[in-house]
Amino acid sequence: MNMIFYIAAFVSIISTGLAITGKNAIHALLFLILSLLSISIIFYILGAPFIAALEVIIYAGAIMVLFIFVIMMLNVGLEKEMEKKWLRPRMWILPTILAAILLINFLIMLKTVHFEKTKEVVVLPKQVGISLFTTYLIGVEIAAILLLAGIIGAYHLGSQKKKVIHRFMEKN
Repeated sequence: MNMIFYIAAFVSIISTGLAITGKNAIHALLFLILSLLSISIIFYILGAPFIAALEVIIYAGAIMVLFIFVIMMLNVGLEKEMEKKWLRPRMWILPTILAAILLINFLIMLKTVHFEKTKEVVVLPKQVGISLFTTYLIGVEIAAILLLAGIIGAYHLGSQKKKVIHRFMEKN
């Protein structure tokens, strides 16, 4: 079991790195999907099969497919000069500093926080569904409206209207 965990963690780290440094947006999203799938394996090994299934269905399935469609509609690959500007080494200074701060914060947290053993409780999918559609109904509906607004906005940004200079010079 430990070896599977370490292999899944290694795949997750490598694929996340490739997703971050990828020059092609579609390839980066595919590496991100691979990363999410390996994280779901880690969740399953740690004894959370329901979270692993949600990771695959919601993140790797629905949201990443939505991102791929949005990128395809927006034609992101056309701005090569801006992309080259973003990939210059000095553009990486601030994100590297922020990531280092987060890493130091995480390591300090691991050394100082002591976790207590709690009683294991089995949460069934039916209980999660009842909770989502009763207690957290407003949050679920707001998230659905935001996703719908994002799809509609991406569609309108992606659909380019033809500019007609003159009625005889109309482009087909």
